[in-house]
Amino acid sequence: MAPLADFILAHVPLPSLPHHLTHYVRGQTPLSTQTSVFSALVTYLATVFSIRKYMKDKAPMKLTTLFQLHNIILSAGSGLLLALMVEEVVPLWWKHGMFYAMCSDGAWTSRLEFYYMINYYIKYVELLDTAFLAVKKKPLAFLHVFHHSATALLCYCQLNGKTSISWIPITLNLTVHVLMYYYYYATAGGAKIWWKKYLTTMQILQFVIDLFAVYFGTYSYYAANYFHKLPHLGTCAGTEGAAVFGCALLTSYLGLFINFYIQTYNKKPVHKKAVANGNGVPNGKAHKSD
Repeated sequence: MAPLADFILAHVPLPSLPHHLTHYVRGQTPLSTQTSVFSALVTYLATVFSIRKYMKDKAPMKLTTLFQLHNIILSAGSGLLLALMVEEVVPLWWKHGMFYAMCSDGAWTSRLEFYYMINYYIKYVELLDTAFLAVKKKPLAFLHVFHHSATALLCYCQLNGKTSISWIPITLNLTVHVLMYYYYYATAGGAKIWWKKYLTTMQILQFVIDLFAVYFGTYSYYAANYFHKLPHLGTCAGTEGAAVFGCALLTSYLGLFINFYIQTYNKKPVHKKAVANGNGVPNGKAHKSD
């Protein structure tokens, strides 16, 4: 049973869509080929750095209303997608156990695949975060640009690989995004939010849990298929390439976010002042994760 999904299907007038728009069909579904993905990401980088160059001798734009709209849509959308995914995953977990929900081919349901597609496309919408930074003449930190572009690539790889464990990093990420995008919506309107430091802590904790799950799934896959004498619970669904890439990228995220936390929150007050004066970014600002 999926009451929220069923309610939406029964009461919201949704258009009839072709199969490749509701199911992931490589080569037919939009942004489902390496050429299209890399072209989109190159366009993103070229556009952002072109905007920054264009704005070099111009006054920063505020765009407060548009920025708030962007953030509240992403916050609400993340919350809705999170609820839909949770009500799909919980019955699998309840009926078959945690390992089944993480690693079984049966845990890659048609509804979850559709939700993964929506989450994937949201990653391209989130690239507008960087455009807002550029027109506001805020620094384009490596962490921000790398994280946004690499996460779109990560979602693409996991869709291709059909890694059933995908719901763990995605639901955790959506949980963080509900709060994070609300934070940016509220602070853009002048609200004072006291928990920005804890938002960064949540982002780090998210990656710690992600890595525990994906390393466990990858270990179980290799143990079951190649190293039979090692203890394991069975194989884990998904391609080897998608699993290894996911482990490597999430590991890099954890290191980068820990470094961001140290540089932002663990400096002495005099250093904080120097950093703020040097790059124009208020100290303690949470990074927009994807």
